[in-house]
Amino acid sequence: MAGAIEAQEYRGARRRLVSLLQDQGVRDLSVLHAIDEVPRHMFVPTAVRHRAYEDSALPIGSGQTISQPSIHARYLEVLGLTGKEKVLEIGTGSGYQTALLAKLAAQVFSIERIAPLLERARDILRQVGASNVSFMLGDGTLGWSEFAPFDAILVGAAAPEIPPAYIDQLADGGRLLIPLGGRDEQTLHLFTRKGEILEQKDIAPVRFVPLVGKHSWES
Repeated sequence: MAGAIEAQEYRGARRRLVSLLQDQGVRDLSVLHAIDEVPRHMFVPTAVRHRAYEDSALPIGSGQTISQPSIHARYLEVLGLTGKEKVLEIGTGSGYQTALLAKLAAQVFSIERIAPLLERARDILRQVGASNVSFMLGDGTLGWSEFAPFDAILVGAAAPEIPPAYIDQLADGGRLLIPLGGRDEQTLHLFTRKGEILEQKDIAPVRFVPLVGKHSWES
């Protein structure tokens, strides 16, 4: 009974979050539906679980955070997934965005460099039934050439410039969403591949943790 009450409580909180995102201008119904379905409270530590459906970033351990839901919503809305794509996610983190992607794309390949985060995310995604996700522990700046090309690449950390692997592994017509700039302030860019050309669109000023790896910042 207690579990049912708790589930109902989170369901109401999730609905309120979706309404808030709509008020903030998020219009993509598939993104809103994914946020309504994915239990964000499962992806945050127990100590901050009561804040799971606030529009705020929360600590998830290992010096990392889960981004605020409005960031995830805008990020995914910009990407404009149709459900048929093969997506590469750089930075599994809590696994929450991975779970959203699992509902919005056909296949998700997610890379994380911090082993405890990856293990926890993998476990939670199994619990929520996300069966179309593959994981790799490693340097995200190298991409995942074995499964390239990708229709979309999402980078959840900021780089000084685009790591070459992302360009090499992006399908023709594919989209790359990445924050570029300094360690403290960046601009979110959407790049669309048209043959050998990358068309660039500046989305918004953002602040992300640094992308660490061979082709970005050193740890």
